[in-house]
Amino acid sequence: MILAAGKGTRVRPLTYDLPKPMIPILGKPVMAYLIEHLARHGVTEIMVNVSHLHDKIEDYFGEGHQFGVRIGYSFEGYTNDAGEVVPQPIGSAGGIKKIQEFGNFFDDTTIVLCGDALIDLDLGAALAEHRAKGALASVITKEVPWDKVPSYGVVVAGADGRIEAFQEKPPREQALSNFASTGIYIFEPAVIDLIPAGRVFDIGAELFPLLAERAMPFYAQTRPFNWIDIGSVSDYWQVLQNVLMGEVAQLDVPGTQIRDGLWVGLNTRIDWNGTTILGPVYIGSGTRVEAGVTIIGPSWIGHGSHICEGAVVERSILFEYTRMLANVVTSETIVFKDYSVDRNGCMRHVSEYCDGEWANARDRRHKRRPEHSLELEAAAEK
Repeated sequence: MILAAGKGTRVRPLTYDLPKPMIPILGKPVMAYLIEHLARHGVTEIMVNVSHLHDKIEDYFGEGHQFGVRIGYSFEGYTNDAGEVVPQPIGSAGGIKKIQEFGNFFDDTTIVLCGDALIDLDLGAALAEHRAKGALASVITKEVPWDKVPSYGVVVAGADGRIEAFQEKPPREQALSNFASTGIYIFEPAVIDLIPAGRVFDIGAELFPLLAERAMPFYAQTRPFNWIDIGSVSDYWQVLQNVLMGEVAQLDVPGTQIRDGLWVGLNTRIDWNGTTILGPVYIGSGTRVEAGVTIIGPSWIGHGSHICEGAVVERSILFEYTRMLANVVTSETIVFKDYSVDRNGCMRHVSEYCDGEWANARDRRHKRRPEHSLELEAAAEK
């Protein structure tokens, strides 16, 4: 089961147009990595609950044939009297219950994953421990810094791993533990029987406290594995910085390496006259880089983009079809369609800049900033 129905509000503006599981890492949606990981471990039947921008997920993954798996979807929402589709999530546990009531899909041990994190967990070992302990539910945990605790559900477990309490995103001063739930669970069908039908119900806030309160066989597992959670825009910026630096195992920069630290996709065009590129940098297919441009890595430039003369791109992520206008400087920023977000999460719309700094590379009306506007800005600074 992949949980993919949330709105991803902390990753806006990316989730204005993308469901969170579709946010790309090295040009590929996060959820694609999860499905590939499940397939490697022999998990070939996958249900996905969807709601916000559900069609983006369904159109990309289809029924899973290209991944060697079978994928089914459960939409959470309704169609109103005007014929409009209205997303209406029913909670992480409520989504599982809806699927079970519909077709009794979860008739065996089930792995549940949040669709917005990269993992390399040994699922076979986790299942073996779950069964050896006779657990009804297991939560895979990771120790996190105490200042990060309010972002996660945390578990309090005994020496044998049995969970005694579960706190959903507690304030730092009230947290009883700094072992966070990674959003990876293993459930037996009896756990799903406890979820009430026909109402919103959350795994962390309601189901887990219920299991702990009833002293059911509910266990935490702590095992070594990589877990890269994209909880916020600043997390996403940092993840891509780490990936481009080669600090994340099994994630290699795509494309062809044409210089030290520089990878390009197909049919890129770079004018090297006065241009400086210091890697690691990836430039996507069909991208044009004009003369006098400076690109400092780690930076990722999406396909179909256009970096105009004299522009500077420094440790930034430009989504596909971004045109950076002439002589613009962007530093430690994500540019996504009409929005930019800096590494601290400060979001701005392109209209907030006096003459714009970027545009849609497919729009022929905006090739570069007029020289007179640059002169006015310089005069204003004086």
